[in-house]
Amino acid sequence: MMRTWKRLGLESSALGLGCWPVSGTWNDPDAARGWIGVTDEESIRAIRAAVEHGVTLFDTADTYGAGHSERLLGEALRGRRERVLIATKFGHTFDEERRATLPEVDGSPAYLRRAVEASLRRLGTDRIDLYQLHIWDHPLERAEEVVGALERLVDEGKIRTYGWSTDRLAGVQAFARGPRCGAAQVMLNPFEGNDPLNALCEAEGLAMLCRSPLAMGLLSGKYDGGAALPKDDVRASNFPWIAWFKDGRATPAFTQRLAAAREVLRSGGRTLVQGALAWIWAKSPAAIPIPGFKSVAQAVENARAMEKGPLGAAEAAEVSRLIGYVSREQ
Repeated sequence: MMRTWKRLGLESSALGLGCWPVSGTWNDPDAARGWIGVTDEESIRAIRAAVEHGVTLFDTADTYGAGHSERLLGEALRGRRERVLIATKFGHTFDEERRATLPEVDGSPAYLRRAVEASLRRLGTDRIDLYQLHIWDHPLERAEEVVGALERLVDEGKIRTYGWSTDRLAGVQAFARGPRCGAAQVMLNPFEGNDPLNALCEAEGLAMLCRSPLAMGLLSGKYDGGAALPKDDVRASNFPWIAWFKDGRATPAFTQRLAAAREVLRSGGRTLVQGALAWIWAKSPAAIPIPGFKSVAQAVENARAMEKGPLGAAEAAEVSRLIGYVSREQ
């Protein structure tokens, strides 16, 4: 399964992999933003296995692991760079030496230029295929100056295209005015999404990278038993934007909704994970889910969802009904 990024004619697999989990844990003054149960060696093997199974898009951010995710991705893709697209993000500040998150965000053109050079160095590449603003609520009145700075980076060959990781419709509209804006990153899974934003991406020809396609792992069905994750896992952080877990445990209301749609998601010999990804493909022809992974097995399971393709229209509608899909418009 492939996707053509219509604005620019780029092509990628219909599934990418999100590289936040492979960053592991790092220092954060507020709460854990990392993931437990991951090693660099397994992560590198997983990335390379995904490439062999047809994945040609990898999404990361400079702040993941305070630069560690980018460095690891660059190492894993050494000798494979020409086979894939690399997406990364900017805007959150961090101390790479101390591997620590800092509280400030910075979306200024001056910071953007320093950030892209640092990301290129960590990734070990001469260009970034998709460069994304990572500040959800960056002021809309400053979007034009960010787009201008990104357009200059395209002219210089440092990036190929750009987008905004946000669920704010007005934000994606502002970026889409840029002639070489090629994508947006939005939240979409069978529990919730933003239908007007999905429609905008389709109308504007933007590739739609879908973050949290598995609701941070809840849609795998592995957390139904109620066991708590360690406190240094981001899913135990109680950040308000993580609804699927509370105090490190799967939220019962969501596990019950998943149970209602379990059999339809598993139709056609799919796993629950593959069913959730197949629902996203049925939802929009622009959708490119980017599930996270922490092992070779998870990366391959995600990749092999492409072998079965999207759910049929009737199946997808039934999942939406049973699971109680909600469009949260912003």
